[in-house]
Amino acid sequence: MKKTLILLITILITNITEAQFIKEKSINAQIGYGLSAPNNSIDDIVDDGFFLQGELVLKVASWVELRPYAGVILTNSNGKDLNDNPTDERAESKAFLIGGKARVRAPIPWVAPYIEIGIGASIGKFETFTVYDNIDKNGIIYHIPFSFGLELGRNNNVDLGFSYYFQPSVEQYVGAFAVGITLPLKTN
Repeated sequence: MKKTLILLITILITNITEAQFIKEKSINAQIGYGLSAPNNSIDDIVDDGFFLQGELVLKVASWVELRPYAGVILTNSNGKDLNDNPTDERAESKAFLIGGKARVRAPIPWVAPYIEIGIGASIGKFETFTVYDNIDKNGIIYHIPFSFGLELGRNNNVDLGFSYYFQPSVEQYVGAFAVGITLPLKTN
């Protein structure tokens, strides 16, 4: 009986704690200009493409949010470096992104700067061809997301920022200049 009572109290406290832990929930959708670049290159190359991502925003406090995410990055090489010279080097990614991030933000109306970091996985095809690397990999790899930007608007529901996903196992990073909108979810 004593064990049952302890278990029941623990479950009740856990439910109360969970209700207090997450203050608000919302959905954030981002779209942007995707980029990929090798970690090591003699030519300055950046391949471009498309970026799309969705996040579940779990507000812990006015200045801290947890953000599980899923997205896609598609980049292709045009065979030129940043100076418009022909090059054989490239860093291409066609991947599905999934993971979680923590965002720290200044709780300021209208313009709130933020920074975030986390851990995740990229699932897809990765090519990094430079003088230093010759990588052609399909499958799942880990990545480290890092983002910074501004939340704009009275309720900070427009997101303008830079998102990077460092992929050490394929010697490249992908990123995006993206704009997003946050829509609150109704709570019961």
